[in-house]
Amino acid sequence: MKIGLGCDHGGYNLKLEIKKYLGTKGIECVDFGTNNDTESVDYPIYGQKVAEAVVANEVDYGIVCCGTGIGISLAANKVPGIRCAVVSDTFSAKMSKAHNNANMLSLGERVLGKGLALEIVEAWLNTEFEGDRHLRRVNLLSEIEKKYNK
Repeated sequence: MKIGLGCDHGGYNLKLEIKKYLGTKGIECVDFGTNNDTESVDYPIYGQKVAEAVVANEVDYGIVCCGTGIGISLAANKVPGIRCAVVSDTFSAKMSKAHNNANMLSLGERVLGKGLALEIVEAWLNTEFEGDRHLRRVNLLSEIEKKYNK
């Protein structure tokens, strides 16, 4: 498995913790930046980079971080084919994958502690998409996307 990682300055430290954690699990990471927490940068740049890598199959999934997880997820979700879920608990992490087939996860460094954030990552990565009735709904999301992305 290969995970794309990205963040702005507000999510930099959390991204580093996730990268280290994934390394202990033997999961390869591709880091799309940013590479420090002292210089203010624009979260849409990094959300887009990771999302484009996911849809191009350069990575299997993406995890992005900013202060709240919201802004960078909005950027990622602008890329057709991305279903990026902002989550703050393990149940939502599991459901975002099981029911919504989320291919990206977004976390907020200023919202989550390190321990909970890593539990969320673990729960999300270890959950499989259930398909069945949920596939129909994910396909409906894709139809909405096609309608507005001509």
